[in-house]
Amino acid sequence: MTNPINLAFKNAKNENRSALISYTVCGDNNKKTSLDILKSISKNLDIIEWGIPHNCPTADGKEIQNSSYRALKNGIKLNDVFKLVQKYKQNKSSKPLILMGYYQMIFNYGERKFIKKCKEVGVNGLIVVDLSYPDNKKFSKLCKKNSICFVQLIAPTTSMKRMKEILSISDSMVYMISMISTTGSALKVSTNKIMKNYEIIKKLSPSKNIVIGFGITEKTISKLKNADGLVVGSLLCRKISKSISRRQNPVTNVSKLVKNLKKKIL
Repeated sequence: MTNPINLAFKNAKNENRSALISYTVCGDNNKKTSLDILKSISKNLDIIEWGIPHNCPTADGKEIQNSSYRALKNGIKLNDVFKLVQKYKQNKSSKPLILMGYYQMIFNYGERKFIKKCKEVGVNGLIVVDLSYPDNKKFSKLCKKNSICFVQLIAPTTSMKRMKEILSISDSMVYMISMISTTGSALKVSTNKIMKNYEIIKKLSPSKNIVIGFGITEKTISKLKNADGLVVGSLLCRKISKSISRRQNPVTNVSKLVKNLKKKIL
């Protein structure tokens, strides 16, 4: 059976555009709001990334850290995340969903138990930020066995040899980090340079769906729209933060932002 993530990329390509991928934190600023945001923005997205809140982030910038803090402050637990995923997936307009988190919580929960639970509730993919190649080979095989796409990461510092090795064992989606930085930072390299790096990876593995993340904003997204997919995260988390501080509706504000981002890649 074809993973829904693959179908999402195929549908986007049929429309001659990048797949638009969101990242928000599950439980920000509470369970209901985070679920309502996801339901509302889904119509303008191809794939959803939902972050599992964590108090010791590896590459998250301040916007995502703030989102995680709010969710944790409101008592979100891993089992709550699974319940919310299941609720989201019951929605007819739901999109393929990737959970993004850290290995410690998976290890504590138990690898096989975690993957089994992901499959039960409808998770389609996993990004485990601090479980890099080659240490993730065993876990990625376990994911593949359960029809869950394990998303490998490629950084600007990744050597050609290592890149080839990662691509050879990767699933259909690969995450290209645009620059050496934390999430939400302003781009430190030109969009032309990012696209050149993208083309290098794409030529090595034309059949893989290469998505670009880190530093994507309303100003930069249109210049990167030839990529297979684009991940927007900190921008959305910042919009949630501002909405809360201004006592505005984050569901409405984030939905408007995603709709505008979609227009920029058409």
